[in-house]
Amino acid sequence: MNALTGRNHRPLREPFSLFREWMDEAEKHEINDPNAMSLATVDAGGNPNVRMVLLKGFDEEGFVFYTNRESAKGRELAANSSAAGVLHWKSLRRQFRFRGPVEWVSDAESDAYFASRPRDSRIGAWASQQSRPLESRFALEKAVAVQAAKFNIGHVPRPAYWGGYRIRPVEIEFWTDKPFRLHERIRYVREKPEGDWMSEALYP
Repeated sequence: MNALTGRNHRPLREPFSLFREWMDEAEKHEINDPNAMSLATVDAGGNPNVRMVLLKGFDEEGFVFYTNRESAKGRELAANSSAAGVLHWKSLRRQFRFRGPVEWVSDAESDAYFASRPRDSRIGAWASQQSRPLESRFALEKAVAVQAAKFNIGHVPRPAYWGGYRIRPVEIEFWTDKPFRLHERIRYVREKPEGDWMSEALYP
């Protein structure tokens, strides 16, 4: 049965390989940050929150981003370890979204990515008490100066409170703009992150 004509059948394509094609095209055509992603989380009280982050990696295991784990998003993920993400490429008239449970990436992965960041960004990770009240801009600049002096020209290690998260999707949707709002929507679903994908077309 064709992926565009039926429901609850095995997909003709594995969704991660299709996403890789979409991301490759976005990297060629999107002017700014083709990996910019809206990340939605829910706090302990059930209130949703959404913000932009950068998608920093993906494979068959899921989609990875990095942050201060003591930030608002980190606290929300600690309270409710599920999340959703959306990437919208306006120049391509495409949208990609997914959701599923979230897990920490390994310390080795977090260390490797942190080491790849510009030195000033690494120092900033030490200086910023992300999501907490800031008394003044001067206080932030002072904190940056203190950390810069602390590490001087030496190695800037990853703070223990900073690291990566992997969203392991159980639902993925590819959305393509079409004339007269008769858009194309293909959804992939599975019962758990280790399960087999099934696909179906959706009404726009």
